[in-house]
Amino acid sequence: MLPKFTAAAGGAFLDALEETAGRTGLRLLAMPVIESREAVYAETRTELLRDVAMLLAKHRERVLAVRLGATDMSAAYGLRRPPDLTIYDIRPVAGAICDVVNILGRADGSGFVVTGPVWEYFSAGERMFKPQLRQSPFDAQHAAPLRQRLITSDLDGLIREVHLDKANGLTGKTVIHPSHVAAVHALSVVTHEEYCDAADILGYSGGGAMASSYANKMNEAKPHRAWAERLMLRARVFGVAAEGVTFVELIDAAGTR
Repeated sequence: MLPKFTAAAGGAFLDALEETAGRTGLRLLAMPVIESREAVYAETRTELLRDVAMLLAKHRERVLAVRLGATDMSAAYGLRRPPDLTIYDIRPVAGAICDVVNILGRADGSGFVVTGPVWEYFSAGERMFKPQLRQSPFDAQHAAPLRQRLITSDLDGLIREVHLDKANGLTGKTVIHPSHVAAVHALSVVTHEEYCDAADILGYSGGGAMASSYANKMNEAKPHRAWAERLMLRARVFGVAAEGVTFVELIDAAGTR
């Protein structure tokens, strides 16, 4: 991990990694962390990220992923997100995340895997808002106690943030407590519906739109192809849920391992 990564300071670390890998024969990988104040402030952000993109492109084989350090990003403004909000509700930081994905996470072959920021809570305090997990999916699986445990541990906020991470192009998430692992892994599993959509899109050679296998949405072969390709990569890492299996069963199963 390379904290507070910038192109000016990061080049020496990546060169040293290349030299060490060549000397030892080991496969060594780096994970630059975007979290410096220059990466957050509007007047310096774009130039810094462009320089980082050019530097990382030269060392592409050594870059495992780009990590977002949202805690340090928040510190640049004296902010800290409360447990009943996600990092996407903290607008100055959300804007920085948007630019990181825009410049470093593109799907045109120039981008890198960008990981979601850490969730720093593992025990519930006083709540201002209602829990963020609907009751019905848990009732359907007779898992009301699981829902209560997740809420008691403030993991409903984490689950919502992982969902938003994926929607915004981020893959994976840094965790700081064992209780977070099951939720992050379960939410990273590709659902059966997602897999069917991706397979249909990638199996269609022409353009145009088609009804999904689940008959609940429109799939477009060209606009959705990059999404489908990325989803298949996630499926290789995290697996695909069986038909009818929801995140509730996955969290329950992962949490008991």
